[in-house]
Amino acid sequence: MPLISILPSAVADQIAAGEVVERPSSVVKELVENSIDAGAAVIEIAIEDGGRKLIRVSDDGSGMSADDVPLALARHGTSKIRKAADLVGVATFGFRGEALPAIASVSHFEIQTAAADGEGTSTKVSGGRISSAERIARRRGTTVSVGQLFYNVPARLKFLRSARSEWRSAVESLTALALTQPAVRINLSHDGKSTLTLPPVASIRSRLGAIWGGRYAEDLLDVDDVAGPIHTSGLVQRPADVGTSTRRAFISINGRAVRDAGIGRAVEAAYRSTIIAGVRPSFFLNVTVPADTVDVNVHPAKAEVRFRDRWTIERAVETAVRSALGNFDSAASLGFRGSSFAFRPVDLAPNPGSEILQPQAARDAPLFEHSAPEFSSAMTQFSAEGSTEDVAAPAAPIPPLIQLRRTYIAFEHEDGLVLIDQHSAHERVLYEQFMHTLESGAASAQRLLLPLTLHLGPAEGEAFDANREYLERLGFEVEGFGGHTLIVNTVPMPHARFDAERCLRETLDALTGDRVAGAAAKHERLAATVACKAAIKAGEELSQGEMRSLFASLRDTTLPAHDVHGRSTIVHLTWDEVERRFGRR
Repeated sequence: MPLISILPSAVADQIAAGEVVERPSSVVKELVENSIDAGAAVIEIAIEDGGRKLIRVSDDGSGMSADDVPLALARHGTSKIRKAADLVGVATFGFRGEALPAIASVSHFEIQTAAADGEGTSTKVSGGRISSAERIARRRGTTVSVGQLFYNVPARLKFLRSARSEWRSAVESLTALALTQPAVRINLSHDGKSTLTLPPVASIRSRLGAIWGGRYAEDLLDVDDVAGPIHTSGLVQRPADVGTSTRRAFISINGRAVRDAGIGRAVEAAYRSTIIAGVRPSFFLNVTVPADTVDVNVHPAKAEVRFRDRWTIERAVETAVRSALGNFDSAASLGFRGSSFAFRPVDLAPNPGSEILQPQAARDAPLFEHSAPEFSSAMTQFSAEGSTEDVAAPAAPIPPLIQLRRTYIAFEHEDGLVLIDQHSAHERVLYEQFMHTLESGAASAQRLLLPLTLHLGPAEGEAFDANREYLERLGFEVEGFGGHTLIVNTVPMPHARFDAERCLRETLDALTGDRVAGAAAKHERLAATVACKAAIKAGEELSQGEMRSLFASLRDTTLPAHDVHGRSTIVHLTWDEVERRFGRR
């Protein structure tokens, strides 16, 4: 008797079902994808007992003729591809031809369909056994009913979870599909009760609003960026909101919802230096790439894809998200965001008045007047002797600024009142300057008339040895003087108030016991630490010139709305919220 035998078709179908149908939510996904591929404008989903008892999906799509139904229930029956070459760039959801026969092999299955209003056909399948087709009257479209899932596979049935758990999983699968198809109306009911009604909308933001509420959707940031053939669009969470609500992550590639850890990491990398460690942002992104650069045929349930050049796509996504976070609209807000917040002053002429361009007295000197040229590009340099008529106007006007509690810089905006934390803002400016210095090696430094002598403890000395290369790149010229004593000859001068000795001591103290792995992580940590220690502090009074200088420098940073610790640099108090507090709304 031979050891090798050919599996019966029923067993082969059940094995295929194990790959395609893991639980009721898998059935929902496969059937709704078929409805979308059929061009349905309305999809009705009814679920009972979490999908264990019944799943029914009805649509108004193209439907099938009586001759096509048996072919659709046969393994590898598909209308989506004809030859292997068609797999390259396939745009439809279902193309393997396994879902319907696999589902029918492990359930009481019925399909009713019609290609036009009038006469249709109904076919029942029980455990893979197909009954004779019956003629019925129905509208154009298809209705598929799946009852008693896994009734004939006890080993799979016992692994199903409670009705509540299976219901939640089904809703998650349906939500992912709804986000890829905002123009399709979707109605969902559970145990006879309507639970979700999603009308057709024009954008993913509107779809999110229908699912989780308008306030949640409005608080997300728009992402829209093109890098060569790669287009990244969607919505991401403001850094100030990360960790305050349930994390939701959605990725679609060319309109197909997928799981992709690499793109997820790229999104999180874009938030680097804007959120605290340990929290992860929510995002809803669609990445459009050339069809021949992505392989969608690598997972039985089509839940994963493979890219020809993954690194390029991940970098494009990271750049797109970071660009969105660099907008002032990413600032924290108190009150409903009815309109996009941009950093524009109220009732100011297109060009600033002459008083803004006038050179200031010595006490009003700009905060960064001693910065290196590459560090102060945001700050137009003015000569005390030069005529103001020959000075070019800044790129954008600077509104009147006031200082509150010697800690916050405030100004009026057409959408509300804006507060800037002076320490956080200066920290963000210095961090990006220091990162530029560490990466380019162009440090601006000043030689001390009298060298500093620092006596360090063993831990601080060890921290200095571990970070010496990066400290020297920043402009600290240090030599040993026996033991843990250091002689500092040259220091950086990021601004006029910089206390080099205090900054170096506090930086080494903060780096004591640093265990961040990797050179990139180490130099980012050092830049963040030095920026924090070198920045102006809360409680320091700033002149008008210093406030304007800080405003202009912050405006030109990459990520102005957040400091390196994940705290908000800018807080926007909307006029709606102010009026509500005063009882005017």
